[in-house]
Amino acid sequence: MFRRDDLPRLLPAAAPPVGLALWHVGDPGNVGTILRSADALGPAFVVLSSGCADPTGPKALRASMGAVFRVPLGSFEDAPGRRLALVAHGGQPLHDADLSEPVTFVLGAEREGLPESVVRACEARVVIPLEPGAESLNVAVAAALALYERRRL
Repeated sequence: MFRRDDLPRLLPAAAPPVGLALWHVGDPGNVGTILRSADALGPAFVVLSSGCADPTGPKALRASMGAVFRVPLGSFEDAPGRRLALVAHGGQPLHDADLSEPVTFVLGAEREGLPESVVRACEARVVIPLEPGAESLNVAVAAALALYERRRL
């Protein structure tokens, strides 16, 4: 048993240099998997908007494999650093983007993606280049690839 107050909290002054900001990611399996990737490919933080799945729900906890106890969590509005909107189409290729620190990748729910108002609040739009005909990636896979690409620097 644990208390939510005991989970790591994002402190902007001491934030890791990279993070993921999730907008309305409602699937708890995706939220847990994103936490697991942030733990493995970080150090990274994860911030959540309203409408995101509860990272302490049973499915998210299982998918995180314990990462929820190591990755700082916070509110979407509190994400530090430059924000890069990770979109399915119409952005600069991720491998060509300036990923210098600090940076926050902003990702949306799989069906709806990011609303234009959220994208406009970001410094740039970036895409993960896909094969012709492929529509998009699972949000947790996209988050992991963005963290990996940033880690390669």
